[in-house]
Amino acid sequence: MTIQWFPGHMAKARREVTEKLKLVDIVFELVDARLPVSSANPMLQEIIQQKPRLILLNKSDMADSEMTGQWIRRFSNEGNKALAINSQAGRGLNEIVRAAEDLLKEKRDRRKAKGLKPRAIRAMIIGIPNVGKSTLINRLAKKNIAKTGNTPGVTRGQQWIKVGKDLELLDTPGILWPKFEDQEIGYKLALTGAIKDSLLNMQDIAVFALRFLEAHYPEKLKKRFQLEELPEDMVDLFDHIGRLRGCLTSGAEVDYEKTAETVVMDVRTQKLGNITFDMPDDIFE
Repeated sequence: MTIQWFPGHMAKARREVTEKLKLVDIVFELVDARLPVSSANPMLQEIIQQKPRLILLNKSDMADSEMTGQWIRRFSNEGNKALAINSQAGRGLNEIVRAAEDLLKEKRDRRKAKGLKPRAIRAMIIGIPNVGKSTLINRLAKKNIAKTGNTPGVTRGQQWIKVGKDLELLDTPGILWPKFEDQEIGYKLALTGAIKDSLLNMQDIAVFALRFLEAHYPEKLKKRFQLEELPEDMVDLFDHIGRLRGCLTSGAEVDYEKTAETVVMDVRTQKLGNITFDMPDDIFE
């Protein structure tokens, strides 16, 4: 199965983000903690150039906490500040403003030295679909979303959202999709719900999930589907799961489509526990 990306959409998003960057002090890059690289746009660093960036690993409650720690350390070693957050539950959000202040300390000090009054940090949030951008904005704004006044951008249909006295967010409709030349990235995004199911071959996604779990989380796989040992043949594994979960046709044969949907939904709803699909050692080997 080939999952496509759309260069026209990418070009439009790139133009929109580039135009709006001049209005902000910092970029908040929102990624899925389960796939911190696969859910990021590889062109982002080129687009934002020297603009400070804060990486926010959202949905950290769904990811393998050990792997999340490894990713934060790796990003730090590369000179990027990263935080693990859960925008749905509001965890880790208080650290965002403090981290942004640290990243912008030199700039703010220069403003102070020139006698300029301190002002709220202006930030843009960038994230692919289903990564939690709207939830994060609403959480930060406590749903009291309001324009902040005579700030550039408001008259062009963009909205500045005030977050207390220290932060203003530029809400932009521009969406950056990853360019997944590597089809594995497409599978990971599909598995975690970033791509509409109607566009997918669910059996292919389930096979990818099961193979990944066999390689990285075999004990979770065995526990969920009551297996003492993992079958070598994928068809045997599908047959076992289908019969175990009652995914059968009227003729008592295994319904592979229903079995595939069951596997994918079990992953998405954490029935197998917290899982990270981007493993640092795999991506940077």
